[in-house]
Amino acid sequence: MGDLVAWLMSFFLLIALLGIIVYQLMCLADLEFDYINPYDSASRINNVVLPEFVVQGIFCCVHLLSRHWFMFLLCLPYLYYNVRLYTRRQHLVDVTEIFNQLHWEKKQRLYKLIYLVILLFLSIFWMIWSIVDEDHD
Repeated sequence: MGDLVAWLMSFFLLIALLGIIVYQLMCLADLEFDYINPYDSASRINNVVLPEFVVQGIFCCVHLLSRHWFMFLLCLPYLYYNVRLYTRRQHLVDVTEIFNQLHWEKKQRLYKLIYLVILLFLSIFWMIWSIVDEDHD
């Protein structure tokens, strides 16, 4: 039962992360199509960057504490990347440089989105596996 709870927590944390990344991509797309000004776009993105990092850290800790080593190892590169961005103070979007970095910012978030979708499918697979495995015991 504890394994199923860990996978459910993992699932909902991944859904939260996906929502945050999609929100950031929508803000960047709105900026690209000139629906929103650079200040509003940067402030909206910057408001959700730290919650994204915290949720991702919790996600990694859930797998560590529940001893899902494979998923924990898959989470580590993303966690390392976020910690590196934060320690170098490159985690926030600069209002004055947002148009110059728009292509890079969108590309970065699309890579995160693809990575998280792969983790979501793996999480769903292992959640279903743990349900079926509990039924056989």
